[in-house]
Amino acid sequence: MTANTPTPRGSGAAPYQGQRWVYGVLAVGLAVVVAPFAWMIVSSFKNAQEIYASPPSWLPGSPTMANYSELLDKLDIGRFFFNSVFVALATTLGNLLFCSMLGYALAKIEYPGKRVVFGLVMSKLMIPGMALLVPTFVVVAQLGLVDTYAGIILPGLAAPMGVFLMRQFILGLPDDLIDAGRVDGAGEFRIFFQIILPLCRPALATLGILSFLASWNSFLWPLVVAQSEDKYTLPVGVALFALDHQNQDYGLLLAGSTMLVLPIIAVFVYFQRHFVQGIATTGLK
Repeated sequence: MTANTPTPRGSGAAPYQGQRWVYGVLAVGLAVVVAPFAWMIVSSFKNAQEIYASPPSWLPGSPTMANYSELLDKLDIGRFFFNSVFVALATTLGNLLFCSMLGYALAKIEYPGKRVVFGLVMSKLMIPGMALLVPTFVVVAQLGLVDTYAGIILPGLAAPMGVFLMRQFILGLPDDLIDAGRVDGAGEFRIFFQIILPLCRPALATLGILSFLASWNSFLWPLVVAQSEDKYTLPVGVALFALDHQNQDYGLLLAGSTMLVLPIIAVFVYFQRHFVQGIATTGLK
C-alpha cells in the first residue's frame, strides 16, 4: 500500500471525532436509565438502617438475604408469580391473535365503514386509561367476572396500539401474495394464518414483548378486579404486603420489585433483536 492510498474505514479504525460526543450523550443517557434499577437491586440486599440512611450509600455495608427470605416466608410468592405468568401469557396470546386479525382487516380487506373502524381504534389511543377504568369495571361487574382471571384478562386482549402496529406492518406486505392465495381458492382465514402470519414474525415479536411487559407490570386493574388474595398478581401482592400499615418495609418492596423486574428484563434481552427489527419495519417514526 502506497503512502497516497487512503486508509479504509473498516474495523480497527478510530471513531470519527464528530461522533464521540454522540457516544458520550448515549452513555450518560444509559447511566440515567440503568442507575435506578441498579440501585434497586443492590439495595434489596441492604438492611433497614442502610436503606433509610442519609446520605444514602450505594453498596451495602453488610449484604444480607433477609429481605428475600422474609418475602418468601410470609408471602405466597409462588401463587402470585403463577397468576402474573398466566395473566401475562393469556393477554399476550390474545393480543397476538386479535390485533393481527384486525390489523389485517384494516390493511388488506376493503369493506364499508373501514375508515370509521380505523378512526375508532385511533381515537381509543387518545383516551386516558384512567377515564375508562370505571366504565370497564362496571361492564366486568355486570358480566359477573369480578375476582376472576377472565375479568383481569379480557379488557386487555386487543390493545389499540397493537392493532395500529400490526396494520402498519401488514400494509407493507405485497398484495400479490394475497391475490395469489385468493386465485388458488383460499379463504381469508387461510390466507391470514398461512400467508400473513408467517410474514409478520418481527411485528409479532414486538407486539408480544409490549403486551407481555404491559400485562406483567399492570397494577391498578388487577388491584381493582381481584378481590381475593389467590387472584393477586405479583405487583399487587408484593405492594400490598410491603406497604401494609402494620408492615411498612421498603426492604421487602425492593426485594419484591427485583423479583418482578428480572423476568421481563430476561424476556426483553432474549427477544431484543426481533423487537428492534419489528419497530424499524412497522412505519413508526
